[in-house]
Amino acid sequence: MHTVPTVFNSSVLIRDHEPDPHRQISVCEVRDRGPRGQVFVRGVRDRGPRGQVLVRGVREQGLTLVELIVTIAILSILASAAVPIARFQVKRQNERELHRDLWMMRDAIDKYKDAADKGAFQTKVDSQNYPPDLQTLVDGVDVQGKKLKFLRHIPVDPMTSKPEWGLRSMQDDPTSDSYGGQSVFDVYSKSQGTALDGTKYSTW
Repeated sequence: MHTVPTVFNSSVLIRDHEPDPHRQISVCEVRDRGPRGQVFVRGVRDRGPRGQVLVRGVREQGLTLVELIVTIAILSILASAAVPIARFQVKRQNERELHRDLWMMRDAIDKYKDAADKGAFQTKVDSQNYPPDLQTLVDGVDVQGKKLKFLRHIPVDPMTSKPEWGLRSMQDDPTSDSYGGQSVFDVYSKSQGTALDGTKYSTW
């Protein structure tokens, strides 16, 4: 009795009751076995001398060891490439914050001086109407019974992660790191780092 192939779900069902040793069939992939031991196959390869079905190229689902190693290697390369980009983005964001913080404090210093120049309040003689420190800008000064404030808070330097800033008075050299203490004419970052444009943060 010859083997009778029938189509089942785009597969070939081989009923292997009385195999014909002279009949050669091939199997590309074993799909499943039926309740009576039938073999669901696709693509025929060949049959053994005793009628057994020989399956070649059968492959289970999943990754082989080689594929897994290659996948891990590719992911490692992508991850190593992403790290410098992430660091660049963080640094650029910190630089934007530094620009904003410096502008905010310098604007507060200028507003304090403008108010003092207009006689809104009294200042020390040698201060040239600049604030004595940054905290004064936060605490404010009394003007006709009301508190006049110029700064909500002293910001944290994004480059040092500390609310500490370099200060200069009118009497100090513009490039000096020393602070005379007479007043606060300007502020700068204490970071010695270099920006993306090649300049030093302390010179901003």
